Amino acid sequence: MEEQPGSAETRLRIEKDQTPATEGLSRPRQEEPISKMLVPVTFQAILLLLCDLILLSLLNGWSPSLVPLGVSAAWLEAAIRLLVLWGVRGLLSMGQTSPMSFSTVATVSILPPFYLLVGHWLGDPPLLVSSAAWSWWLAIYGAVGFSQLLWGILAEGRSPKESRKEDKATLWKMLHLFRPDKLYLTGAFLFLILAVIGETFLPYYIGRLIDILGTKYDAEAFSTAISLLFLISFASSVFASCRGGLFMFTISRMVIRTCNLLFSSLVRQDLAFFQEVKTGALASRLSKDTTMMSRSVPLNTNVFLRSLIKSIGLYIFMIRLSRRLTLLMMIETPLMMAVEKFYNVRHQALLKAIQDSVARSEEVVHEVISSVQTVRSFATEEKESQRYEASLEDTCRLRNQRDLERIVYLFIVRVLRLGLKLILLYCGYQQICNGLMTKGNLVSFILYQANVGLYVQTLIYTYGDALSNVGAAEKVFEYLDQKPSVSTKGTLSPETLSGHISFQNVTFCYPSRPEIQVLKNVSFELCPEKVTALVGPNGSGKSSCVALLEHFYEPQSGEVLLDGEPIGKYEHKYLHKQVALVGQEPVLFSGSIWDNITYGLQGCTEEDVIRAAKEADALGFINELEGGFTAEVGEKGGQLSIGQKQRLAIARALIRDPKVLILDEATSALDTKSEAAILESLQKNKARTVLVIAHRMQTVENADKIVVLEDGVVFSLPVKLNFEAANHEQGIHGFKGNETADS
Repeated sequence: MEEQPGSAETRLRIEKDQTPATEGLSRPRQEEPISKMLVPVTFQAILLLLCDLILLSLLNGWSPSLVPLGVSAAWLEAAIRLLVLWGVRGLLSMGQTSPMSFSTVATVSILPPFYLLVGHWLGDPPLLVSSAAWSWWLAIYGAVGFSQLLWGILAEGRSPKESRKEDKATLWKMLHLFRPDKLYLTGAFLFLILAVIGETFLPYYIGRLIDILGTKYDAEAFSTAISLLFLISFASSVFASCRGGLFMFTISRMVIRTCNLLFSSLVRQDLAFFQEVKTGALASRLSKDTTMMSRSVPLNTNVFLRSLIKSIGLYIFMIRLSRRLTLLMMIETPLMMAVEKFYNVRHQALLKAIQDSVARSEEVVHEVISSVQTVRSFATEEKESQRYEASLEDTCRLRNQRDLERIVYLFIVRVLRLGLKLILLYCGYQQICNGLMTKGNLVSFILYQANVGLYVQTLIYTYGDALSNVGAAEKVFEYLDQKPSVSTKGTLSPETLSGHISFQNVTFCYPSRPEIQVLKNVSFELCPEKVTALVGPNGSGKSSCVALLEHFYEPQSGEVLLDGEPIGKYEHKYLHKQVALVGQEPVLFSGSIWDNITYGLQGCTEEDVIRAAKEADALGFINELEGGFTAEVGEKGGQLSIGQKQRLAIARALIRDPKVLILDEATSALDTKSEAAILESLQKNKARTVLVIAHRMQTVENADKIVVLEDGVVFSLPVKLNFEAANHEQGIHGFKGNETADS
């Protein structure tokens, strides 16, 4: 039998052609120095700021004529700067691999007038950026310069716009999968809104209690406030519990549904897919990635909506308590957005790299455990342990890198929030001294501000986290959307079938090795009620003929016909009931002997099972087992010998009563007596077409016809040969010497 495309050499060739997702992350600064990445971005930012400085100097001369326009003048000035700087940005970015983003231009153009207008709303006279103090310009330019520097450092993991669009498209696909759970999600969102409304009132009544205790004590007012505080807390807890329960129930349903969809898609893929994708990687996608993507959407949606509703509610209460302090605290949002943007880009790339690294570790585990006997026989336990340790170290390195960047991110966020809190306390103290708010109101405002900062940060984070988890969903959807190259949508299922097989000028290459022709213009026939032997040296194309006959692949040219119709036109289940294959290495599934013989069939009687076992010469050893047909065979039939497994595989094929039976070295592990009994049973049943592939002469000596394959070329021969005088290799060359006209 020829080497299959899933062999070790082929796997190595495929692995060399594939670049791991983590390769760019493992040697980032060796491939491209930081200075090389920073120079284009920093240079563009400096030139842009210089152009803006010149533009502001020009606009400063026109400011007296613009001031009478009031607030409109500030936005007119911002629009002029935005248009001019956007044009400058286009000129600076020509030929650059890392062009300046629109957000940079928008930050320079729109953010300064926005904060100047905030000052106007707080009572200051309207002011244009061009006539503002130099400190404003320096602050904005410093912020932009720092952001560009930080962005240049983190640009290593940055995704292009096309990738971000794909991430968003994948996110919408994930949302679409939740349509069957829309009733549960609606209920969860309703409870979420009720819980958030209750939680929003809690700081307000805490402030009321402080004011009551700080002034003349009113027992009735205090009792009312305490009662309302308790009722609101209790109701919010109940609603929050219902919300959490519904979301978790939805997640469980989604995990099951996604796993079923992915598994159904995988088992329908053609063999070329499984020869290129390792089993360990598929197992990782099926067990881990489906769970991650299923949890991501409902949890992030839950957190996002909860944070959005609470942010709106908290801002309403904060404005009621102090309009000035609220406007002051709004500076937190753009600062957090900037930090979060830088962090999300790198975090998303690292998460994808970690997922790929974990998948590779599982590939090693699956490969070694499934081949533990070979590992033991070659004494490579230590080598395999080192290989697994290396894959774990790669995963650990990526996780350490992720955690380090998380620490830096949290440090920056906490420093920013601490600075804003100190500013808030100082301004709040000034408000109390001026009689503009009470101490209780300040406490309520501080509680609200602490929460609103967290919720605004969460709002920004959840979107980035959802996009980060898109990395897990991308591979899942890639497998879900992948269409098999071999169609199984045939509809032909005639009531009667003679079993005439015809290969007509078939040329075939495996998809993983398109440059190698395994079969070259092959033509031969398998006649009904006849036994045809297919012989030839290893690698001659015998198993490839079987794969085409089973419709595992499509030939590049020519046709494989069954009763005059192309194999692909037959209905999938019908075809594989009429064409049964028994391979050299039979695959059994964990379960009983009965389950394995009747695999894929329903309604089999005990008489049918016993008949098939008897024809396969398996009834004797089955009756000797404890439990008989109910005896467990173990994983992959591990509790049986190879000969016993071959006989069960033959019984599994015979119980279907196929019109075409293919025996691909199916009796290689049997003794002479058992093989003779099976072949005698097959010869008695002349109602089927039999194709036998074998190396032993006694297996094919009773065949009605012999077809010889060598180097993908076929020679059809009569059976009148002297088998006793030739060994296998001599027989092959003897066959070629007696080539007949039907070749």
